[in-house]
Order: sequence, then structure tokens, then C-alpha cells
Amino acid sequence: MMEATRALPAFEEAAAEAFAERVAEMANTAAVTVMVSLGHRTGLFDTLSSLPPSTSVAIAEAAELSERYVREWLAAMVTGGIVSYDGKSGTYHLPPEHAACLTRGAPLGNLAVAANAIPVIAAAHDRIVECFETGEGTRYEDYPCFHQMMAEDSGQTVVDQLFDLILPLAPELPGRLVQGIDVLDAGCGSGRALVAMAARYPNSRFTGYDLCADAIASAQQTARAAGVENVRFERRDLTGFDEKEAYDLVTSFDAVHDQKDPQGLLKGLYGALRPGGVYLMQDIGGSAKLENNLDFPMAAFLYTASCMHCMPVSLGQGGNGLGTMWGWETALEMLKEAGFEAPEKSTFDHDPLNVWFVSRKA
Repeated sequence: MMEATRALPAFEEAAAEAFAERVAEMANTAAVTVMVSLGHRTGLFDTLSSLPPSTSVAIAEAAELSERYVREWLAAMVTGGIVSYDGKSGTYHLPPEHAACLTRGAPLGNLAVAANAIPVIAAAHDRIVECFETGEGTRYEDYPCFHQMMAEDSGQTVVDQLFDLILPLAPELPGRLVQGIDVLDAGCGSGRALVAMAARYPNSRFTGYDLCADAIASAQQTARAAGVENVRFERRDLTGFDEKEAYDLVTSFDAVHDQKDPQGLLKGLYGALRPGGVYLMQDIGGSAKLENNLDFPMAAFLYTASCMHCMPVSLGQGGNGLGTMWGWETALEMLKEAGFEAPEKSTFDHDPLNVWFVSRKA
């Protein structure tokens, strides 16, 4: 038998109704977000951006998709305020101002990739409900297509700016890479950054480790397609990592906070560097303190990603579950604890979500 409804404390009616409207709008926006992900996965935004105002039949033909599904998707996009519609002509149009953040190679970055994260992490929804009750964690395998999504995101946040902005954070790196050094990417995912560097710097040698077999398989395929032979990828659990003075550059891109033992990994990466080596780490730029993140861009999205993925996959390995928003302050402390004396923190004006650390081994 269901429990009797507990009486609520007295409340102000107008404020309650306004909040109820907000919750309803949140549900509506969440539904639109799922449709945005579909538009990205099917290529419909790319198709729309290349067409003049068109009917659903013409759009479906151009995209080589089912017209009935395309028409229903378009209805969600129109009522969601993303696609415009002319009822007289029955034509749909993606305004260029909207295409500027919803298409592949978009000038403002493709935010539809972020929308794609919602159905990916939601695949573990039922498992996360169980975790709330048991305190257990999840496995990387519980998130289908996760590494494909992260590879797309990395393509925008890392690969596209790797040579112009990221590597020059340590001014000596481009020259050393031209001459030839040993490089490790810890938690390499699908390996796009390493393959790009391997192609750019043929005299250097590149190694990528990742726990997930599907990510490593994708990385190996990417390397073969690029025709680079100075890079290798290996499936490897980085827990207890202790290679000694084997590398001149170590990188990790959004890979430390969801490890089983982040502090132990950082110590291991310090030990893996040769004297004079550089560790380049990227992570989420939020604060360790919730009160400092109230105005941080997409903070609710990032805490959700943490609760649904980054925190539980660490707990699932027996780790402490730092979570996505472990904070740049925590990262600095842990880098110093690992042995790096003066880590340098940097951000880019165009990218408010991420923070970069350059640490050197004396």
C-alpha cells in the first residue's frame, strides 16, 4: 500500500506556480536536447545548413533518411525554436545563426556534440538509480558510444587547437617535437590528438594508453588510416602506473578525474618523465567549491555528467569518485603532491569550460 501523501509546509502560491512552469519548461528543453542529439547523429543539421528552405520530403531525400521520421523530428525542432517553418509553403529552414553552433566544423563549435552526451549517459540511468541505493559504481562498458562522443568533443577542444594554442603553452615543446622526443598520452581515448601529433612530428615517438578496448581499437584504426607508423596504442589500466623516466612529454586530456587513483596516477606520470620533461594536462575548469560554480558555464550539465558517468566509473573501479567538478584548486594541489613544484594554470578566452596545466620535472 502506498504511503499517505505527506502534508507540505505552507508555501507562497504564485512562487510555487512559477517554479512549476520552470520545471515543465525544463522537461520540454530536455526533450528538445534529445532531438538535437538525433539531428547531429543523423547529419540532419549538416543537411539543413546546405539547403534553401525545403519540404520534409526534399530534406529526407538529401539526407537519405525516412521522410516520416524526418518530418516528426522537424516538428520538434520547429516547436523547440531551432528550425523555422513556413506554413504556406510547407518548408523548413535552419537559420545560419543556429547552424553556427549545430553543424560539423561550425565556427562557434558544435554544441550538438554536448547534446549527444545526454542520451549516451542516460543509457546508464537505471544502473545509476541502483547505485544511489548501494553506493556502487559503473563500468565504462555501461555507456555505449561514449568514446565516439568524447572523440568528437576532443576533436573540437583539443585537436583543432593543438598546434596553435595548446602545445605552445610550453614554448619549448614544438621545437623539441620537431627534433624528436618520446611522448605518452595517458587515457588517450580514441587517439585523435596523438595521431595528429604523430603526423605533424615524424621524428618523435608516441604512445597511447587507455583502459577501454573499444577506444584503443578506434585509435589503432585512426592511426592506420592516417598512415602514421611512429605511434602505438595499448589497452592498459593506469592504476599503479610506474614506468620510470621513459618520456619527455606526457599529456592527459580530460582523463585524470575519473581514474581509480588520480593522485597515484599523477605521481606515476611524474616518475615517467625524464628530467626536463613536461606534463600537459587538460581538465574541466570549475572550482572545487560549489558556491564558486553558480555562474560557471554549463555547471548543471557538468555536475550531471559527473553524477551519471565520471564519479560512478571511478567508484566502480574502487576509487574515491572525485567527479568532473573536482576543481582546479584540487588539481593544483595534487600536481604539487605528485612532485611538480610550480604547475602553471592557463585558460583560453574562447573556451570557458576547460583549464590547462603545464608542469615540468626538474
